Amino acid sequence: MSYFTRSFFKYLKDLKTHNTRPWFESNRARYEAEVKEPMLRFITDLGPGLRKISPHLVADPRPVNGSMFRIHRDIRFSRDKSPYKTGVGAYFRLVAAKDVHTPGLYLHIEPGRSSGGGGLWHPEANALKAVRDRIVARPKEWKTARARLDIEGEALKRVPAGYDAAHPFAEDLKLKDFTTGTEFSDSEVCARNFMNQYLEVARMAAPLLQFLTKALQLPW
Repeated sequence: MSYFTRSFFKYLKDLKTHNTRPWFESNRARYEAEVKEPMLRFITDLGPGLRKISPHLVADPRPVNGSMFRIHRDIRFSRDKSPYKTGVGAYFRLVAAKDVHTPGLYLHIEPGRSSGGGGLWHPEANALKAVRDRIVARPKEWKTARARLDIEGEALKRVPAGYDAAHPFAEDLKLKDFTTGTEFSDSEVCARNFMNQYLEVARMAAPLLQFLTKALQLPW
């Protein structure tokens, strides 16, 4: 089945044009029917597929405190005071993890900017050190985990103190994030096989996630 339709993207385009609370409230029924409900259905149906990748991956369809991110932006420290996000996102964490700063899979849907993938984003200092230490201790395992993947994220200019600048994976030791992703066109998101497409991306990211979870001593 097709979870996402042209009306899904049309609403997000309209929201980008009219990003105000009065407009959102007057179009709340559209948001619920055309965006929120389809996303929650996708999350619900995604669960069995994710559990085949790892029984510890969680697809939580609850509308609050579930896998789907809130549409509201946190504008407290932002110059951009637009109250709403112009894309819809979800994070599929490990059951033992607490937040988005632990290994997991993500999905972001936005007109012309949809993507999916997985990894570890903005980890705390101890978690980042644990990943770097495992890369040093198990370079063959890391080579296998990152094979055929483009690892993305913020990086230091130099290899961090305490690590060998001549290490075969010196560039990876500079990383502060360890993520990989694939972009989707609007038509791909609306296609009937999008669930399978997303699961294929998740399967490709699985070796990276497995390495990261082992580094942080989380179950995989």
